[in-house]
Amino acid sequence: MRIGIDARLVYYSKAGIGQYIIHLTKGLEALATETDQFFLLQSRKDQTSIVSNHNFSRASLWTPSHHRLEQSALRLELSRLGLDLLHSPDFIPPFNRNYKSVITVHDLAFLLYPQFMTKESARYYGQIDQAVRDTDHIIAVSQATKEDLIKLLGVPKRKITVIYEGVNPIYRQIDPAEANTFVKKTFGLEPGFLFFISTIEPRKNIPTLLKAYKWLKDHHRRTEKLVIAGSKGWLFEEVDETIRRLNLEHDVILLGRVHDSEVNYLYNAASMLVYPSFYEGFGLPPLEAMRCGTPVIVSKIKVMPEVVGDAALLIDPLDEEALGVAINRLLTDETLRHDLIEKGLKRAAKFSWEQAARETLDVYRKTINN
Repeated sequence: MRIGIDARLVYYSKAGIGQYIIHLTKGLEALATETDQFFLLQSRKDQTSIVSNHNFSRASLWTPSHHRLEQSALRLELSRLGLDLLHSPDFIPPFNRNYKSVITVHDLAFLLYPQFMTKESARYYGQIDQAVRDTDHIIAVSQATKEDLIKLLGVPKRKITVIYEGVNPIYRQIDPAEANTFVKKTFGLEPGFLFFISTIEPRKNIPTLLKAYKWLKDHHRRTEKLVIAGSKGWLFEEVDETIRRLNLEHDVILLGRVHDSEVNYLYNAASMLVYPSFYEGFGLPPLEAMRCGTPVIVSKIKVMPEVVGDAALLIDPLDEEALGVAINRLLTDETLRHDLIEKGLKRAAKFSWEQAARETLDVYRKTINN
């Protein structure tokens, strides 16, 4: 099989879909046989090497991700590779091609929350209707995303395979003293802080988290800092405005993008992860935190029971007081904390990139042979 994997987005963003591409590719590297030939399609500007297996060849491409001329330019660049199949992890494949196509749909937030989109993102992801009709098979990262594909876009069930994402093995429990020393030295943080990590964008619901944190301080006189890590996405300005309006400038720490190895220490030193997102296709941070032995609070949205099971507290993402109450419970109830930590460790162990890669390779083979 001659399989192309579109890895151009890794150059522009190593979060979200970029992480999916990196870890899936590394998982496939361990499974590839002598009859499999993979082509990693990377930006010509990207000098990093994702894998080193001899079955993987790098193809440097000039066409940027999400470019207005991407359809015609990418199709032309790929014509020289003689692919049997192209996997497009960023939703949109080249149309009018002469090889099979698999796409991964991570979520349909752009359909459910169009008000959270920039014009450029709306233009690119506006191609989703044609993409799901045109592609040969779709990988959905959760049952919830599969249901959205069927309900919102009319995709036949037979065309969709659910493959859960894995958890980066870098996230693990470490000695508390080591974690606490690291975050104090590196970030100037006292351990026991409340933690949120993700791209800062409207659907992550950070303003509600800030209001809940303000309620917690006002009603329970808690002194723990709220630490927010992650790159600024579209329409991030509301977060800064809310911090100023609530007079939380000295209590909320914005770290920006943090390296994975440093995030591991942050998870371990935090008292909890609070993740009140309005919508997720999957949602890796709760599993990453669980793998570190950190208790988790998440939104009561469709996908979360699939991800966390009974190993987290679930709250209404619109109810800031309920979120504040849940945070206070985790800060004061040691029995609850211990129970969630134990359940979380067991739950996170069920998700691996090895399994995701194995199931993805099976999709490739079935699609090519169909």
